[in-house]
Amino acid sequence: MKLNRILLGAMAAGVLASCGDMDYHEDLRLDRAYIDRNFEYVGGLMNAIYTDLDTDFGNFSGAMLSSATDESEYSTSGNTIENFYNGAWSPANPMQTMWTRAYEGITYCNEVLDNWQGLTFPEFEMDKDYAKKMHQYQNYQYEARWARAYFYYVLVRQYGAVPFKTHNSTGDEETALPRTSVDEIFNFIDSECADIQDKIVKDYTDLGDMAYGSPEKGRATMFSVMALRAQAALYHASPLFNPNNNADLWYKAAVTSRDLIDSCELNNRHTLSASYDKLWGYNSAEFYSDADFYREALFGRRVAASNSFEGYNFPVGYSAGKGGNCPTQDMVDAYNMTNGMMIGETGSGYDAQDPYTNRDPRFALTIAHNGEAWPTDIANTSYTTLQTYVGGYHARPRTSYATPSSYYLKKLCQRSQILRTGYTTTAAHVWLTFRTGGAYLNYAEALFQYFKAQGNANAADATNADFPRSAREMASKTRQRVGMPAFAAGMNNDEFWTRYKNERQVELAFEGHRFYDIRRWKEDGNKFMNIHRMEITPVYTTTTDADGNTTTEITSYTYNIVPYTRGNGQWQEKWNLFPIPQTEIMKSGGAITQNPGW
Repeated sequence: MKLNRILLGAMAAGVLASCGDMDYHEDLRLDRAYIDRNFEYVGGLMNAIYTDLDTDFGNFSGAMLSSATDESEYSTSGNTIENFYNGAWSPANPMQTMWTRAYEGITYCNEVLDNWQGLTFPEFEMDKDYAKKMHQYQNYQYEARWARAYFYYVLVRQYGAVPFKTHNSTGDEETALPRTSVDEIFNFIDSECADIQDKIVKDYTDLGDMAYGSPEKGRATMFSVMALRAQAALYHASPLFNPNNNADLWYKAAVTSRDLIDSCELNNRHTLSASYDKLWGYNSAEFYSDADFYREALFGRRVAASNSFEGYNFPVGYSAGKGGNCPTQDMVDAYNMTNGMMIGETGSGYDAQDPYTNRDPRFALTIAHNGEAWPTDIANTSYTTLQTYVGGYHARPRTSYATPSSYYLKKLCQRSQILRTGYTTTAAHVWLTFRTGGAYLNYAEALFQYFKAQGNANAADATNADFPRSAREMASKTRQRVGMPAFAAGMNNDEFWTRYKNERQVELAFEGHRFYDIRRWKEDGNKFMNIHRMEITPVYTTTTDADGNTTTEITSYTYNIVPYTRGNGQWQEKWNLFPIPQTEIMKSGGAITQNPGW
């Protein structure tokens, strides 16, 4: 366990720029006396914390966690993402994504809180911006406490009970820390967030007299704290961590979600973006300067400008595109018809031989399909639309490592990126850790499960004095944003739960939620093991003109859904939690025990 990263006599401190989106810079090695003299170098300690926050722009050599779910399939076989379902996942090969970084972040948070509070910077007292800088400095303690709580949320989400510390100690002491219970970890997250949510900066765009430079919108705020508290409470109440279905945990999850949503709506600050696609800036890299984007972002982790995500995910056959995380047919089928019905329902109007017509608008904003112009620069190739049919230019077997499913990913990609040799562009990307759309869905789930636990047979429609709005109303918000019908009243619990899970899959697709949702619900795991692909076969028609010249062209397509089994096709219960890395168990001398089944 990498618990002690603080070097004696030295400190890793990166200078944080005061730009509006809070960019990140390289660390410097500075002694304490130097740091004590300057605001910026104390602020630099926060750099190490923010850069340890997680994202998923292809953490497994381009593969996202989505490709370990039924959201997508990675185009290149042999990627390590397959270990999540092929049996190669183990304590010796733990597939850990955050253990090291989370504990590193916790260590930096503890360092900020234990050793860098109470400074006054006397050399700067006559500076005209002294009060403003001190205001920012004093807020660091709340940012650090939020980040520490967030790191523990990430750890408990993956591992359950984990070693816990709120102060740093020697390496030997820290490696021998035993696991602290799930309830204690979640209770710590809740109490920390409850204590700091009214103390941390509420909104960097409205600092009044304390405004200094352009707004640093990439920092944690009151809304970030409330979002973390609500989401952690939802996980705590979920079956994986609440096996006895304690209704009190669902009540807490509902209350914290209600308080977040009420604060967002009361302040008219964080509401739903008017445009779903604006959340990923398809036409602009200036994320935080876009008011429509920032309206929905409760916290976003900005990463440096690049085109690596597009390089991994743009279609094979287009410049340097590698195909990447290709949406499955299961993901496509999750999108309802525009009348609000699921494709398998009688009267939906779904046509299996015209499958992309009259679908939820989020489908076209998330997934690229055959015959579509994607990305923007594809017009500069010889093939101005995607050919994902069998033998097509962007398909197998003509092009190696092309999409196995007949689809390519749009969401999160900057469609205007250019990857041509000798002429490339780059753009910034933001990983939306928390956003209002997800908060509405969290609230809907917590409300529904709370009323269901009370024995209500129509829990989606239930309300009371504490919760005057229903789960059905909250779950409809993200649908109505894109012009889809609200959920109908009167659904029984099984029907609403099916539709809620489907809505969550659609709205939050490729944002890292489904990998964990299936685990915390402890259901539907086999959907990850048995996915489906679309096989598109062109129908050719040959015509002959008056001069005897023949022309052959595609006049239609046939669509055939093909099942595909991963591994042995069976989900294993132990996969709901990650294995504790064997190296950490060994370093602890047995103080850390392994998760069941591993």
